[in-house]
Amino acid sequence: MTLIARTRARAVETLTLDSPHNRNALSAALVGDLADALTAAGKDPGVRAIVLTHTGNTFSAGADLKDPPHPEALVALLRQIVELSKPVVARVTGHVRAGGLGLLAACDIAAASTDATFAFTEVRIGVAPAVISLPLLPRTVPRALARHYLTGERFDAPEAVATGLLTTCDSDVDTALDPILDGLRRSAPDALAETKRLLTARVLEAFDRDADALTALSARLFSSPQAREGMTAFLERRDPAWVV
Repeated sequence: MTLIARTRARAVETLTLDSPHNRNALSAALVGDLADALTAAGKDPGVRAIVLTHTGNTFSAGADLKDPPHPEALVALLRQIVELSKPVVARVTGHVRAGGLGLLAACDIAAASTDATFAFTEVRIGVAPAVISLPLLPRTVPRALARHYLTGERFDAPEAVATGLLTTCDSDVDTALDPILDGLRRSAPDALAETKRLLTARVLEAFDRDADALTALSARLFSSPQAREGMTAFLERRDPAWVV
């Protein structure tokens, strides 16, 4: 049974993260299913663009602590979104945490409702936003991102637009997306592919340069004593030992 629902309307394929039992956390299974769905949509000549959205009130809660994907699999998924020849548009109507923010950054365009919330919670469980930095750092404002990386604070959709994490937000996300999807439908497929290639060149340079080092960093941190304490505290709904 796949964790990705697929629908299509007027050449736009919608891929819906559909794992409500864990708030669409990035499990090994979900990462694999999403990669397969993206591959199929990328090869389909009837697809002009892809919308990535979600069921429930959470786009993604980040890595599934009970069934985490291997860091290399997450790197491959993020790179696949960036490299796909067709534009990928994120549609968010709920909360996004940790690794889920990497999905947003990998997408070419990201729109959210104004009641969506965001947080880089990695530091609060003893790890770092390592792998997701590959698409995030080239596309966001460094000074603004520093605060959110270092504190794990929750922030709102207008702030996410200001940092470069989102393209736009609106009280009705579909109102924001209508002109964007109309524009993509009016654009020539080959021209879209080449234009996306221009826009993603700098992001792909980060993957080529830093992917191995950040994959190793992620694996090291997730196996550290602080991470074990942080994840245990999270699952037990208590503060980790280092909180003062």
